[in-house]
Amino acid sequence: MKQQVQKFGRFLSSMIMPNIGAFIAWGLITAFFIPTGWTPNEKLSSLVGPMITWLLPLLIAYSGGFLVAKTRGAVIGTIATAGLIVGASVPMFLGAMIMGPLAAWLISVLDKSLHGKIRAGFEMLVANFSLGILGFALALINVAVVGGIIEGFSSALSAGVGAIVNAGLLPLVSILVEPGKILFLNNAINHGVFTPLGAEQVEAAGKSILFLIETNPGPGMGIILAYMVATKGRIQRSTYGASVIHFLGGIHEIYFPYVLMRPILVVAVILGGMGGVITNTIFGNGLVGPPSPGSIFALSLLSTKGVGLLITWLSIAVAGVISFLVAVPLLRRNKADLDIGEFESAQSEISGMKAASKGKKTFAQVKSIIFACDAGMGSSAAGATLLQNSLKEAGLSISVSHAQVSQIPQDADLVVTQNAFAKQAEEAAPSAIIVTINNFMDKTEFEPLIKNLKNS
Repeated sequence: MKQQVQKFGRFLSSMIMPNIGAFIAWGLITAFFIPTGWTPNEKLSSLVGPMITWLLPLLIAYSGGFLVAKTRGAVIGTIATAGLIVGASVPMFLGAMIMGPLAAWLISVLDKSLHGKIRAGFEMLVANFSLGILGFALALINVAVVGGIIEGFSSALSAGVGAIVNAGLLPLVSILVEPGKILFLNNAINHGVFTPLGAEQVEAAGKSILFLIETNPGPGMGIILAYMVATKGRIQRSTYGASVIHFLGGIHEIYFPYVLMRPILVVAVILGGMGGVITNTIFGNGLVGPPSPGSIFALSLLSTKGVGLLITWLSIAVAGVISFLVAVPLLRRNKADLDIGEFESAQSEISGMKAASKGKKTFAQVKSIIFACDAGMGSSAAGATLLQNSLKEAGLSISVSHAQVSQIPQDADLVVTQNAFAKQAEEAAPSAIIVTINNFMDKTEFEPLIKNLKNS
C-alpha cells in the first residue's frame, strides 16, 4: 500500500516539479506588481491573469502528458486542457493534472490500435491526423461538458480547504504532513496537493497559507538544534553543516536521519509544524507562490508586502522553538546507546527510502547492466565485455549489454556511462541506478560498483 501511495504521489509531483520555476516567476510577478504588491505596476500586473489561467495549467498538462506518452502525449494533453480552460472560469490546475495524462493515455491506445495497419508512406499522415482529430474531439467535449464538471469539483475542494482554515483545523494537517515528509512523501504532499490548491487561493486572495505548511524549515531546525545541544562527538559535529544545508539551502531531507535514529522525535516535528501553522492562521499570513526548496531565502522572497515577512519569520521561529523544546528532553531520555554507527545506519536507511520514493532501483534489484555511450558501439561494447568478465571473477551472475545512450530501455536496472552522458541516461531510464566512470577500459574503475553489488 505504501509503495502504491508513493508511486501515485511521485506521479502527481512529477507534473508540478518541472514547472516550479514558472510558479515562482508567477509568484514574484504577483508579489511585486499587483495593486497591493511591493512595487505596484498596472501594465506588468496584467501578466498575472494569463499566466495562472493559461501558462501554468498548460505546462502541467504538457508534463503529465509527456510522462505517459512522451511528446505526442504532451501535445494532445495541452490541446485537451485548452478546452478545459475555455470551458471553465477558474484556474484549471486540477483539470490539467487529470486531462494531461488521460489524453496522453488515449492517444497511446489509439496508436497501438493503428500499429501495423498503415500502408507504407502514410505513417506520418496518419500520425498527425490521428492526434489532430482526437485532440479536436477532446477539446470540444471539454469546453461543452468536462470543464464545468471539473470546475464544480475544484470549487468544492477549495471550499473544503477554506472551511478547514475557517474552523481552525488546519494545524491538524501537520499530523499527516510531518511524518509524511520523513517517508519522502513531501514532494507528493507539497507539489501534488498544496501547490495547485495554493495557486488558486493566491488568484482569489493574493496569498495562500498552504505554501507555508510543508515548506516551513522550523520543525526540522528544532531537531537539528536539539542534537546540537544534547549530544556529543561526531553526531553533534554533523549538526553544524546540517543546519546550514537545511535552513539556508532548504534541503529538508538532511534532518530525516536524526528523526529516524529516535522515532519518538516525530512528536516534536508534529507539534512544531502545528505551532507554525497556528501562528500563520492567527495572523492570516500566506505566501504568494510555492517556495522550492524550503529555504529561509525562498520563503522570505515570496512573503507578502508589509508585516507578512515578519510573520513568516515568526512562524518559522515558533515552529523551531516548539520542536526544539519537545525534542531535547526526549533525546536526553533516549540517547544512552546513541552512536555514530546508528547515525550512519539511519542515513543509509534514508538513502534507501529516498530512492524508493523516487522509484529508483537498488543494487539488490540489479539483474542486468547496460553500458552506454554516444554511439552504443565501440567503447561501450568493449567496456561491457570487460565488466562482464570482472563480474564473473567476483562470482556475480549479472548480464551486461551495451546501448546508445539515447536508446537505453526505460526499465533498465543499472547504467554505466561517462559523466558527459549521465543526464541523458537518467532521462532515458529515470528509475535506473546511474554509475559514471572516466575510462571504460580501466578495470579498476569497476571495483566500487562490484563491491556495492556484492554487499547488496
